[in-house]
Amino acid sequence: MRAVTWQGKRDVRVENVPDPSIQEPTDAIIRITSSGLCGSDLHLYEVLTPFMTPGDILGHEPMGIVEEVGAGVPDLQAGDRVVVPFQIACGNCWMCLTGLPTQCETTQVHGEGMGAALFGYTRLYGAVPGAQAEYLRVPHAQYGPIKVPEGPPDDRFVYLSDVLPTAWQAVAYADVPQGGSIAVLGLGPIGDMACRIAQVKGAGRVFGVDLVPERLARAKARGVETFDLRSFDDEKELVAAIRDQTDGRGPDAVIDAVGTEAHGSAVARLVQNTAALLPRKLSGPMSERFSVDRLAALYTAIDLVRRGGTISLSGVYGGMADPMPMLTLFDKQVQIRMGQANVRRWSDDIIPYLTDEDPLGVDDFATHRVPLSEAPHAYEMFQRKQDGAVKILMQP
Repeated sequence: MRAVTWQGKRDVRVENVPDPSIQEPTDAIIRITSSGLCGSDLHLYEVLTPFMTPGDILGHEPMGIVEEVGAGVPDLQAGDRVVVPFQIACGNCWMCLTGLPTQCETTQVHGEGMGAALFGYTRLYGAVPGAQAEYLRVPHAQYGPIKVPEGPPDDRFVYLSDVLPTAWQAVAYADVPQGGSIAVLGLGPIGDMACRIAQVKGAGRVFGVDLVPERLARAKARGVETFDLRSFDDEKELVAAIRDQTDGRGPDAVIDAVGTEAHGSAVARLVQNTAALLPRKLSGPMSERFSVDRLAALYTAIDLVRRGGTISLSGVYGGMADPMPMLTLFDKQVQIRMGQANVRRWSDDIIPYLTDEDPLGVDDFATHRVPLSEAPHAYEMFQRKQDGAVKILMQP
């Protein structure tokens, strides 16, 4: 089959690789019909390269048609249309039953000290072959895949794999009071969708911050009060402008949908780039012990949120040596919630919104649809924020 493989920093290629096959009774084989390109994939493209191996198959946002199931998968059959969550979980352990499949005790990557295995996301999360491919082996298919109806195009359901539950959890963790205010830093796919979910869940005012004109325009068209980071000399001016809209206090909650590759963190960027250029034997251990994030977005969130408010982190962070302003966090009595989205925890809550009325705007959420063969160009375009690229779907 054809698949998108990682070969090095900013080097992805579409190559022929062996077809997947049933290995365990709880496996299923899915023929992919759509697979998303995620902002998290860009971390592999740029920052998390020390944890990658040439030939790794990328991607974790798939949907498709069931081709084959193992004997231990009673509720799926060939021909079913499914969305596959990005995490791999059993559904039966204590963590899964508690609503935390990202911490699944069956698939935790114990050798790396990490949570549940993920599709297409480094050796830290199991080095499981990913979903930017023609076919995908799905472990624990007795629990993971979400059956969806025939009829509507893939766009209606594909975001159940990651974008929708990640944004939904970000808003849930933000705990915005009815009629309250929330600021979303970063209007990429997750931040954009988080704004939409906050609106339908009853937030009174939603502020969105970015520096990409197309992203700002998309959010503004849906009623978000947007702030262009380029219009301010520094983050302090931005914080002051939003505070002016919230009686001087700051919003009730802030979602950081940016993560480790925030603009404005020059020293951390230098450290990340240096680690990525080192030989693999050195870069991996260095990143595990001394990795740092570009924390500009998180620092802005801490400054911006009102006292007693909540910060919800959905952007990916991975630093082990990050300096945190603990005095400010303690003094402001800030609550912080974070983590990978627990897809099956939220999917049943989200599906009622995927109706013909399309309140979340999923039908036209993608800005680009490309064949799998154009994956290298899609990665470059998305990483460089070119041609208005906000969300890219690939079709094998």
